[in-house]
Parts: sequence; C-alpha cells; structure tokens
Amino acid sequence: MKRREFIAALTGLAALPLAARAQQAERQRRIGVLLGLAANDPEGQARLGAFLRALQQLGWTDGHNIQILLRFTDGDADRARTFAAELVALAPDVVLTSGASTIGHMLQATRTVPVVFAGVADPVGAGFVDSLARPGGNATGFSSYEYSMSGKWLDLLKEIAPGVKRVGVLRDPAISAGTGQFGAIQTAAPAFGVELSPINVRDAVEIERAVTAFARSGNGGLIVTTSASVLAHRDLIIALAARHKLPAVYYARFLVTGGGLASYGPDYVDEYRRAAGYIDRILKGEKAADLPVEAPTKYELVINLKTAKALGLVIPQVVLARADEVIE
Repeated sequence: MKRREFIAALTGLAALPLAARAQQAERQRRIGVLLGLAANDPEGQARLGAFLRALQQLGWTDGHNIQILLRFTDGDADRARTFAAELVALAPDVVLTSGASTIGHMLQATRTVPVVFAGVADPVGAGFVDSLARPGGNATGFSSYEYSMSGKWLDLLKEIAPGVKRVGVLRDPAISAGTGQFGAIQTAAPAFGVELSPINVRDAVEIERAVTAFARSGNGGLIVTTSASVLAHRDLIIALAARHKLPAVYYARFLVTGGGLASYGPDYVDEYRRAAGYIDRILKGEKAADLPVEAPTKYELVINLKTAKALGLVIPQVVLARADEVIE
C-alpha cells in the first residue's frame, strides 16, 4: 500500500476538490515520522492511526495543512540511521520517533529540529534529555518507565511460575534500554534466587539459536524487554516460548494478545495519541526544551489464560485479581 493510501485509510480522509483548493491557500507544515516497525505491522498501524486521528482532532490534516513524511525501519538500525538523515534533509518542522533506537539515530542526525518521542524507557538515563521536567535540548516526549521498573517483570514471572530458577532476558545490547533493563533485573535477581542469562535479539537467527540453547536446561523462563528488534521478531519469540514451554513475561499488552503469557507495561497506543498534543504545541511555537517529558498515566497487567493452560500453568487468583485484562 502506498504511503498516502495507508494514511488515508487510517484517518478516513477523502480527497475532495474543495479541500484541494483550500490546501493551495494554506501553508503546509512538515511532520517527519520515524517508526521502528514494518509498514504492514498491525501494532504500527494502531499507533500511527491514533497519532493521526489525534492530530486531526487538533485541526491538522495530512495533505491539507500538514504533510506527513513517513518512514518505517522494521527494527533495522542501518535503516533507522539512513531514514533519520533523509528526514532531516527534508527540513521537517518537527519529527515523531518511536523507541530508543529511532530517537538515538534522530538525535545523531539533528540537534536543531524538534523531536517528540514515544515509548522510550528512561530517557534521562539514556541521555536523550537533561531531565524530565526540563528536557533542555531539541527532544521531549513520553517515557514508558524508568529502568528500575524492569524488576517488576521478574516479580511477576515468579508469581506466575514459582518453579522458575533460570531466567533468559531478551534484550538489545546495542541500545541503552537493553543494558539498563537487564541491569535492573540483575539487581532484583538475588532476592528471587534466580540465575540470569542475557539473550541478544539482534536478528532472527541469533534469537532462535540462543532461546533454543537456553531451553535445553530445565526450570527456565523468559523476560522480554523493550526494543525495536523485539517488535520486529515478536512472532518468533512468542512461538519459541510456546515451543520450548517457557513461561514468559513481556513489556506490553499487544505481545500477550499475540499469544504471549503475561505483560506489565504502559499503553503504547495512548502515548502516540498524547504525542499529537506535543506536536501541535510545537507547531504553534512552543519549544521541545520547555515541554516536560511525561510518564505513562497507567500501567496494564494482562494475562493470557489460553497460553497459561498450554504451558500447564495455573495463574494464582491474587494475580488474576490484579489484572487489567484476562484473555480467555
């Protein structure tokens, strides 16, 4: 599907002659969008759709008073680097990015174009902003959590599968979130009496080989941390967890609706909806440096009972009582 057709399908826009004439008289602003997903990824479509609909509610319509410059990286670092440079060369008024991998490459490409990020873990610790209250540079946006929250995934895994003694942590070592999240889980591990093994997620071959090797010994479980590579390879990761009977805790709901066991994390689609508000404010003259980084308004606990049954697990009632959503 072509870029214009894709966006029109999401927003329900139609090219009317009257709108076309009005467009000529109104200055178009350029919004770059760099997403770490594939163009046909349903999660990417949901996030982008929420962003575009929120923009439209604020009076910004693609093809009318704004032009969306859209790039998908599909979790590929080289593609993210190339597309970041491409977008900067197109002189956008502001850029929306997703996750640590895309914001990192965008900030390498420009320190002048305003950048709004969504779904970034601990942007202060990653060095993307000076502080949450006063970002200070050309970037601001919406954080998913501080690294310390990663320890809650281990807590949840042990509640659901108390027999787990070995935990494989899927992470991308090339981004700050990969090392930061693993470090937080490592700090929490002694209290739970588990042995941790980092599992890198740079490509599908590496993931399959590492998870298969980890699964050869018993009493294992997985924690799947946030990264563009995990997004790109999530179907493989979920399938490997099922194949090797490994209970796994994920960082977001859509991984559980896709067949994962359990997740605890923010509503990522809502972050993109809220990001439209910051884009609107920047287009109206405010500076990214003065807009505070906002934390999630809510964290969601989601449990997939079908997956639990396939793994031979009985989810404790205390966990089910806390869940925001239980998938039967």
